[in-house]
Amino acid sequence: MKFTLSWLKDHLETDASLDEIAHALTDLGLEVEGVENPAEKLAPFKIAYVTEAKPHPNADRLQICMVDDGSGEPIQVICGAPNARAGMKGVFAPAGAYVPGTDLLLKAGEIRGEKSNGMLCSEREMGLSDDHEGIIDLPEDAPVGAGFAQWKGLDDPVIEIAITPNRADCLGVRGVARDLAARGIGRLKPFETPSVAGAYESPLKWVRGEAIGTACPYVAGRHFRGVKNGPSPAWLQKRLTAIGLRPISALVDVTNYVTFDLGRPLHVFDAAKVKGSELTMRRAEDGETILALDGKEYTLESGMTVIADAGGVDGIGGIMGGELSGCTEETSEVFLEVALFDPIKTAETGRKLGIDSDARYRFERGLDPQSAVWGVEVAAKMILDLCGGEASKTVSAGEIPDVSRRVRLRPAKLKSFGGVDLPADEAAGILERLGFGTEIHDNEIIAQPPSWRGDIEHEHCLIEEVLRVHGYDKAPAVSLTRDDGSLPQPILTLLQRRTGFAKRELASRGMLEAVTWSFLPRGEATVFGGGADELQLANPISADLDAMRPSVLPNLLGAAQRNIDRGHPDPALFEAGPAYRTRAPDGQDLVVAGVRAGKAGPRHWAAAPRDVDAFDAKADVEAVLAACGAPVDKLQVTTDAPDWYHPGRSGCLRLGPNVLARFGEMHPKILRRYEIRGRVAAFEIFLEAIPEPKAKKGGGKTRPLLKPSSLQPVTRDFAFLVDAEVPADKILRSAVGADKQLVAGASVFDVYQGAELEGRKSVAISVTLQPSEKTLTDKEIEAVGAKIVANVEKQTGGALRS
Repeated sequence: MKFTLSWLKDHLETDASLDEIAHALTDLGLEVEGVENPAEKLAPFKIAYVTEAKPHPNADRLQICMVDDGSGEPIQVICGAPNARAGMKGVFAPAGAYVPGTDLLLKAGEIRGEKSNGMLCSEREMGLSDDHEGIIDLPEDAPVGAGFAQWKGLDDPVIEIAITPNRADCLGVRGVARDLAARGIGRLKPFETPSVAGAYESPLKWVRGEAIGTACPYVAGRHFRGVKNGPSPAWLQKRLTAIGLRPISALVDVTNYVTFDLGRPLHVFDAAKVKGSELTMRRAEDGETILALDGKEYTLESGMTVIADAGGVDGIGGIMGGELSGCTEETSEVFLEVALFDPIKTAETGRKLGIDSDARYRFERGLDPQSAVWGVEVAAKMILDLCGGEASKTVSAGEIPDVSRRVRLRPAKLKSFGGVDLPADEAAGILERLGFGTEIHDNEIIAQPPSWRGDIEHEHCLIEEVLRVHGYDKAPAVSLTRDDGSLPQPILTLLQRRTGFAKRELASRGMLEAVTWSFLPRGEATVFGGGADELQLANPISADLDAMRPSVLPNLLGAAQRNIDRGHPDPALFEAGPAYRTRAPDGQDLVVAGVRAGKAGPRHWAAAPRDVDAFDAKADVEAVLAACGAPVDKLQVTTDAPDWYHPGRSGCLRLGPNVLARFGEMHPKILRRYEIRGRVAAFEIFLEAIPEPKAKKGGGKTRPLLKPSSLQPVTRDFAFLVDAEVPADKILRSAVGADKQLVAGASVFDVYQGAELEGRKSVAISVTLQPSEKTLTDKEIEAVGAKIVANVEKQTGGALRS
């Protein structure tokens, strides 16, 4: 929505500055998108007098003009305009000026050997119109040296605001002025509906078709005769041009002006072109066509609202008129249309036909029903003032909808909902300045919205009106109070947080998250421990996706196989989702599963990449469990993984009897089933099996963090002979448990199994001792070493290898 400052002041009496007005508009919810002052870009252009004009010696169509711009020094300009002559006054742009119409920065130079230090401008070069037949020829009384923009009255800033869909009342300049006046930015000038007497009965009547219903509840109009449809006056053309509209003729310009001035779309028909004595508001018939005012032909659909005469469709209701009945310079008889159209029907028709017009923009947002009454009088007065002639009596059809209603506003609700404590009479005063009728009973406001505010439906609408006029910035900033003083509970559950931890950890380890179906073919479900009848789908989305998945791995293996087939040989995928054991509510587990196929790393010149193995999967599992807060150092590894894992390269991580995760390489028969070559490492983590953290003792106080020791750690190596079945993990646990104060960690660095050991193996471990109070002596180190050897021998039945 655009308007000029002077246009606004036609309705608003104010001394406020442009900046104050712009700030108030944004505060009121009418966000200012831009303010443009044409005089700023035309500031260098001055009124100048051509003292001399003589032919260019080296060009037939050019003249050498000497120009007086009021500075006292004549300026030489080369000009090719046919109307350039000595004694005329024109508009001069000096060297260095920017010419907006041609996007040109003027520079002093030579043209055919003669110097030129500026230019005499046409209207197109100044961006005022498309006229470039000659330079601007000003009247004799134009003051030489004065700024052209100020003299021409072009120093009228153009304000553009954004209108929300509920504020159709501000799609007219008067509605904007009303809001500003309510805010205290001036006084709203009174609006008096003119009364234009009818001189004769209208030869054209309005008729509402039987099926029109609420699509057009009311339409009014007047016939005019003896009018002269010439150009509109300069003041009107200037305003329309300022907001981006092209002046066409007095009759058309009147309709556009009232649309933007008062928010009331109008349409005029050339009455001599209307066939018959009636114009009918009716529904279109499927396939009817109309040549619209934009020069395009549109094919209409059944149900669209149209205006038709005896010969066919003359206009699309609320959107655009027809070219065949449009007004031209020869028009002497006019019929005015002032109608009400249903917003939804208008929007539907506009979208289907792809027509965006100023009329549609307003009708689809809802108009003031009373505008159909005063709109006839306002338009009639302007037509008679500008075009002459005489007007008929008003003719109409239908009834104006009754939109009166009463809405309650409680000051207590205004305070609790809006944060502003206003007395009832002050809140009522704001509403009255906006045009509401108000009554106060028992400290409650009963408001009657004006006819132009169809968006006011309930109390919250009134609260918004009071707040925006009073000022959102005046609402005090207060702290949020809590009834019981307690902190809010976390929104996410522990399981949801752990799911997020797991996803982030796996993503950081180079894996990509996949999302697959929760169902799969029954044959695959059977291979992975499922396929029970109770988990079959009664109505599957596909015939081969007929069972709920017992594990997430089958779908991930399928995704990996598809990636490999498409040139991604080393996929690393994971998914967090349910796996189904039974159809009972507690018969499903939240599982984080993953697969790694191909090589464990990229190709490198220093070493050949290795195949993925069970330890890659185990590392992923331990990283996720650690991120989720599981006691990884207390977990036990067992070798009872399900059948779809490789029997010698897989295992389970347990905490007591509970299985927290399974990991290992996939069984070769599974890989053949999915046509995957090479190794695939996989894992399944059961998040719900991870124990919840224990409540802290000692009143919930946090234990102090241990400071890193400044003392040098000591490393000692041991080699133990144990039975081949003894897991290395048991040796490590025994070593660490020998002295928990000094032993900081242990790791395996060598395993040897030879025929000479006869069913036994040698496991070499490295143990790190970390003193915290003093440096260890040799004697103390030997004592700890003895404890380690004794505990490992006791727990594993092995012996220190000599």
